Amino acid sequence: MSGTRSDGELLRAVEADGDRRAFEELYRRYAPWLTARMRGRCADAGIVDDVVQETFLAVWRGSARYREDGDAAGWLWRIASRRLVDALRGAGARGRLRQTLARLRHRDEVSAEDRVLAGVEHGDLAGALVRLSPELRAVLQATVVDGLTTREAAVLLGIPPGTVKTRAMRARRQLREALA
Repeated sequence: MSGTRSDGELLRAVEADGDRRAFEELYRRYAPWLTARMRGRCADAGIVDDVVQETFLAVWRGSARYREDGDAAGWLWRIASRRLVDALRGAGARGRLRQTLARLRHRDEVSAEDRVLAGVEHGDLAGALVRLSPELRAVLQATVVDGLTTREAAVLLGIPPGTVKTRAMRARRQLREALA
């Protein structure tokens, strides 16, 4: 492994020199991981693939700048999360998401999330979650499902900690109202 460059070295080479080999190595390291994580957030494989490609394009074009004080994976995740929210805001994205989620509910293999949702006795939690805005769902995903602290969720989502708290409070309130 003596020839393996660190993430920071790869990113510096891409940003400073437009080093294609460094970029390709970074892509091989993180694209599969980022795709898997994004598919946990969005069931539409087409949107996920677009988001991953747009994330790496931002790195290649230099529109996203890496600061050496952070983890490369977390930095890529923040870029991808923002792009996913933007994609889900797009025209018709909510309809595509509902259709994809409906198809997933009818597949043979039951996910852990589906088992939890099936165990809810009162109200339609799945429907209430789908009706939340992508921003509120992202905060719930980060804080409840991923188990991140408010500060960690703020870093991941690229928003202030106060915004995370406000969105979490709004999401809980909307879920309570929908399930009442």
